[in-house]
Amino acid sequence: MFEGQPKGLYALALANTGERFGYYTMLAVFVLFLGANFHLSAAAAGAIYSGFLALVYFLPLFGGALADKFGYGKMVTIGIFVMFFGYLLLALPMGSGHFALGAMLAALVLISAGTGLFKGNLQVMVGNLYDDPKFADKRDAAFSIFYMAINVGALFAPTAAVKIMSFVQTHYNVSVADSYHFAFGIACLSLIISIAIYYIFRSTFRQTENGSVTTADGKTASAEKELTPQETKSRIVALCLVFAVVIFFWMAFHQNGLTLTLFADQFTAKTATGVESMAFDVVNLLLLIFIVYAAFALFSSKTAKGKSIAGAIILACIGGLVYKYYQLPPVTNIDAPIFQQFNPCFVVGLTPVSIAIFGALAKKGKEPSAPRKIALGMLVAACAYAIMTIGSLSLPSPDSQKAMGDAASFVSPNWLISTYLVLTFGELLLSPMGISFVSKVAPPKYKGLMMGGWFVATAVGNLLVSVGGYLWGSLPVWTVWTVFIALCLISAIFMFSIMKRLEAVC
Repeated sequence: MFEGQPKGLYALALANTGERFGYYTMLAVFVLFLGANFHLSAAAAGAIYSGFLALVYFLPLFGGALADKFGYGKMVTIGIFVMFFGYLLLALPMGSGHFALGAMLAALVLISAGTGLFKGNLQVMVGNLYDDPKFADKRDAAFSIFYMAINVGALFAPTAAVKIMSFVQTHYNVSVADSYHFAFGIACLSLIISIAIYYIFRSTFRQTENGSVTTADGKTASAEKELTPQETKSRIVALCLVFAVVIFFWMAFHQNGLTLTLFADQFTAKTATGVESMAFDVVNLLLLIFIVYAAFALFSSKTAKGKSIAGAIILACIGGLVYKYYQLPPVTNIDAPIFQQFNPCFVVGLTPVSIAIFGALAKKGKEPSAPRKIALGMLVAACAYAIMTIGSLSLPSPDSQKAMGDAASFVSPNWLISTYLVLTFGELLLSPMGISFVSKVAPPKYKGLMMGGWFVATAVGNLLVSVGGYLWGSLPVWTVWTVFIALCLISAIFMFSIMKRLEAVC
């Protein structure tokens, strides 16, 4: 998995980890902040949330176009500083009046603009590392590793947000509404770490900042021959078809910050006990991840020493989990934002499983193409919302739930956890493979623009996230989830119908 990768991959991945940690810390509590600080309805908060996500993923189109002209490294550097000032503006407590609302919206614009310059172009730089023929066959695995690093940051973000808010509320008598600003302050610190990593290890990837890589013999590497206009057109059309499909995946996936969070807040049990409660401690999740990686090391290590170390790590982690179990309080309180730690946890834990499965299939010549993985990802996403539908069949509408007061109905947190697990399988099939597909198929002169196109598709999907907010109210909860099931199934069917055309350009 990690062997034979260029050092620049890890430097770029770690820089991105810092930035994503800040972003997801902010995102974990943002919708709840809008309600607590500005008293916005679910529909209004959903509109702002989805509009922000749309900007975050739409602006990389312009960031990519600028980078194609002025250089990827320059845009990445400018972007991270712009983001910093956006998070700083959010971190300043300004009350709940019109001025505070305007400042919040201005902060979102800055964060969006900075992300537009940073996110897509950093990923193009990762792809440029693999234009060197020496690393070309490791491209898909590299983007899986890169995507895993993103989720390492996201894994700790909800816990960081909840813990800092709880700390300042308890020790400094800060109100709930004001405590959100401290969570946003964490994002500022994470960006400082991110830019430090970028510049300290810049020598390992500097050759990618202007779009080319130099091989060991001093020549400029290029994985692409000169394309004819027709070849260029066919590749762009194929990419645009994929972009159209993934819109609906992101519409469904990013309900994690809206309807799935509202479900956690309004319909999910507020406490857990026993083994179930252990899932809400990020340390326990981390120990499980260590067990997964150590298990792979145990079976893949070629030396007795390596196997012994891996075995010792597994035993130590199991011992840690047993100790944590006996230290459990009688009841563990569950905060709604904490559910957002499960998706990144599953991404980090399942990435080596995914790479191992597709690696084994590749050796047999049976590995699915990137477009086929994307189509399968849509089917898996539909299955995730089928779980939510089953878990919600006995529940009333959100409006009825509020009216019921103490008689309200609550379900086990395992419904949401299971949904995030299955949804993560879909994400691993679609997102890192989609980014890899774009970096491989995009015409060389339009790499930044086409990577921006991938994010535009994500932006449109994020804009449509607000549909969930508008459905959330008078309708029974299960009907909301069936909308996403239908959209994912239709998208998968369309993807399979154009599969030959997509695989022809791979």
